[in-house]
Amino acid sequence: MTVSETGTPLACRYGAVLADLDGVVYAGPSAIPGATEALEKLRDLGVALAYITNNASRSSAEVAAHLRELGAPATAEQVFGSALAGAELLATQVAQGATVLVTGSAVLAQHVADQGLVPVTTADPVPDAVIQGFEPSLGWKDLAEAAFAVAGGAVWVATNTDMSIPQARGIAPGNGTLVAAVSAATGRSPIVAGKPEAQLFTTAAAHLGVEEALVVGDRLDTDILGGNRAGMATALVLTGVDTAENALAAVTGQRPTYLFADLDQLHRPYPEVTEQDGVFSCGESSARVENGVVLMTGGRDDLDAWRAACAAWWAACPLQDTADLPGLKFLDEDAQR
Repeated sequence: MTVSETGTPLACRYGAVLADLDGVVYAGPSAIPGATEALEKLRDLGVALAYITNNASRSSAEVAAHLRELGAPATAEQVFGSALAGAELLATQVAQGATVLVTGSAVLAQHVADQGLVPVTTADPVPDAVIQGFEPSLGWKDLAEAAFAVAGGAVWVATNTDMSIPQARGIAPGNGTLVAAVSAATGRSPIVAGKPEAQLFTTAAAHLGVEEALVVGDRLDTDILGGNRAGMATALVLTGVDTAENALAAVTGQRPTYLFADLDQLHRPYPEVTEQDGVFSCGESSARVENGVVLMTGGRDDLDAWRAACAAWWAACPLQDTADLPGLKFLDEDAQR
């Protein structure tokens, strides 16, 4: 996270911002305060905007309409779901005109057809490929057909492997549970298009025609990991699931380039993190590592302190394969006691 501050807004470093939805743009039924305004202002900077979602059951037009209801700027062309990414990924695995068993929504079937492939509804005869995405009405017979095709040697693509999805009544099984059922029956694993794989992000960037994109998300294990895998800069915004402590403890592949308090950071210069003699400084705060403990100046609510702490800890522990929060010591608090 050692980056230099410039006098221009951070977003201007990139051709596009690829934003997650839940936890970034909205939380539950409402927009996150200031989020839609920050996204709207990207247009004035000449920075493209796209929305990235693992949802494979709603069309881009439906997602865009929901975003507009919340006040966010959105057209169908700006929404990239795992159904599109899955269909495009599948098209690289089979020949034009190949038959594809679509276990999922009508939206997914249309994306498959748009790739010059032929959607089918049965595994008899065994199709060339199977693509599996979430649709609430899917049942045992649908999963059985998918298993028959996969066991018969068909190429298998999953739009995403989210194990759960939030519903009004609580948490419900997601596409990952349906994929797991077919995997358990066949002993095979699919190629995955959605987060945290790179395909969804590279699909969006390709459609936008940009080379440098910034991925903004609230989850380290999907948004940040996927953006990193795609070779893009990543920003963890602290308005959703993960916290600054989670970022500090993150495994190497899930470490973000930036930490945001909110989306307004897109329109401000990013504070410089510098290092001298093992002390990492950001703004008025600093951090260093001694005997496996991160010593921090600045308060617990000071984001610059966490930026400095992340830089110090990640430099001391560049390869980390398990999420493990190091010991923390806030020097200013100790001095006040």
